[in-house]
Amino acid sequence: MKIMTKAALAAGLAIASLTAPFAAAPAMAQAAQKVAIVNLPAVIANSTAYQGAQTAQQTTYAAQLQQAETRRAALQAQIDPLMTAFQTARQAANPDQAALQQQAQQIQQLQQNGQAELNQILAPISRSEAYVNEQIEERLGAAVQAAAQAAGVTLVLSPDTVLWADNSHNLNEAVLNQLNTALPSVQVTPPEGWVPREMRQQQQQAAPAAQGQPATSGR
Repeated sequence: MKIMTKAALAAGLAIASLTAPFAAAPAMAQAAQKVAIVNLPAVIANSTAYQGAQTAQQTTYAAQLQQAETRRAALQAQIDPLMTAFQTARQAANPDQAALQQQAQQIQQLQQNGQAELNQILAPISRSEAYVNEQIEERLGAAVQAAAQAAGVTLVLSPDTVLWADNSHNLNEAVLNQLNTALPSVQVTPPEGWVPREMRQQQQQAAPAAQGQPATSGR
């Protein structure tokens, strides 16, 4: 069973996406304005602040990472023999389907319980990851705007909205430079009582309802 944390997934983003060509804006739009494309997840993952946070997390949460790895190895040692027995029983001349189903359910339950246990151990790191991302995202909009204005860009798109573009439309490096200048580092340990933005928004929406008042959209 492999531990997949948010930090590991984010760190696995393709670095090459910073310089790879993107989809192009429609020709009519290009005629009227200068268009650029920015891959925001790639910019975040390659930022100095994010990379520094990844390194700091390895030290700050070393105990949790070690605990998770030790527990993962123990769970794997428990599951492997069951998997071997299941494969052997399934290859028998006349396998007992009821017994096979019971074995499969036992293995699946162990895997699910094990993953839940690992997620709980790694919860402080997931919380840290959310805190790091939120700090960077708060500065990202200003970085995009500054890079666009410096390049004379009047329209910024994400790669998902277009089909092809040559590299002249790629604003990733410019945005990354602006972000690195504005935010060279971030904190990896959230303050006491901090919750991610999504949870804060849910709490704000739930508060009026609890008081018998309609929730506002915040717009």
